[in-house]
Amino acid sequence: MPQLNPHPWFFIMILSWLPLTQIIQPKLLSFTHTNLPSNKALTPTKTTPWTWPWT
Repeated sequence: MPQLNPHPWFFIMILSWLPLTQIIQPKLLSFTHTNLPSNKALTPTKTTPWTWPWT
């Protein structure tokens, strides 16, 4: 069964992932976020119950 032999495709997989991890990943991680999360405390909103006209 040739698909169990990792020799032909494992080397190709490693060669294709090395550029991705060495070149593209640092470029993507260097982007800065435009909307940084703030430390503002969330205030709970006051909800009023719906008044049904027929009750």
